[in-house]
Amino acid sequence: MGFPGHLWWGRRQILGRIVPPYGSLLTSGTLPRYRPRLHREGSNWAVGVPERGPAGGLGVSHGTASVPRVKLATLEQRLRDHPGDAAMWLSYSDRLRERGDARGRLIRLEQSRARTRPADRGAVGREIEELVREHRRSWDAGLPPEATVLERRYGFATKIAVEWSESAPAPVDRALRGPFVTALRITSRNDVPSDEWDTDPDSDETEPAPNFESGTLATLDLSRLDELDLSYQRIGTLGAQALAASAYFHSEATDVTAPATSTTAGRLKTLDLRYCRVGDVGLAALAASPQFGGVRCLHLQRNALSAAGVRSLHRFAGLTELDLRYNGIGEEGVRALLEAPFAGSLGRMLLNPDDVGSDGAKLLASAPHIPAALRMYWRSV
Repeated sequence: MGFPGHLWWGRRQILGRIVPPYGSLLTSGTLPRYRPRLHREGSNWAVGVPERGPAGGLGVSHGTASVPRVKLATLEQRLRDHPGDAAMWLSYSDRLRERGDARGRLIRLEQSRARTRPADRGAVGREIEELVREHRRSWDAGLPPEATVLERRYGFATKIAVEWSESAPAPVDRALRGPFVTALRITSRNDVPSDEWDTDPDSDETEPAPNFESGTLATLDLSRLDELDLSYQRIGTLGAQALAASAYFHSEATDVTAPATSTTAGRLKTLDLRYCRVGDVGLAALAASPQFGGVRCLHLQRNALSAAGVRSLHRFAGLTELDLRYNGIGEEGVRALLEAPFAGSLGRMLLNPDDVGSDGAKLLASAPHIPAALRMYWRSV
């Protein structure tokens, strides 16, 4: 068959054998638990038979040599960093099935559904639904009762919501210990529909809402988060400053001794502050904090910002999506926006004509270095 030993598999018998360097098996008898298979070793592929190592961990047999597998925590960290890696999820599926976790089966079912012909997808979908219905409660057993699951991947919670209070940081910290919880939505007891939230849209008030514990945001550990959603929570300038200072309460996860100009950015990629009323001072505090330096998507709708606040945005050098609606930045704010290092790479920018005025709109319509689609929009208004 093209390699030493000529290996053939029967349904329950090993009719051939593998010789070094591929490992060795008896030529008859019941199949072992693990079959020889291709596996990664750095940038190369190798063939081997997984076997149990001296400490109970699984390795790969190559004659007498044993290569230990990646630790489970390391694999989970890689999946947090690369959640779209389907092959890595399949490797994780194997580890889960060894532990009797039904999510190992769920990963394979969900991936196979995408490759199944349309006529057969319904049956796979029903199997997935039955599996989730049977096990979801046990899958969520490790989450605190204060947490509500908003999004999942392969049965694992990935985004949660927690009602904010003075005692909220404790359940948030517990929820973030879940292997793949990387997105957090903060709510409040008196949440109202967004279209009823702002009773005085022209106000420049940046004080936090009286019923929101803004100062407690300083104890929030952001080191594991890719997304933080505080939309429609009036945290005010104080809340923004507390968020900016939160790294100082978790120095084991972030190098807080680095200067504000440090290029070491946190893992946070999406920050939603719609209607938070952080103001220019609050935004400047966030921009100066290294843990927000990696933000790519920033929602700042209705935050009482002016041109001064736009200048603070220059420190979010990697922005690709920006929402500045309902902030009267005027022509001066547009000039500051066009001078930002991210101006040419914005894939999406939300602004209203009333926010920039006629002169600001003309500047945007004639700016040569912003994406053509944005320039064409402003030529049409």
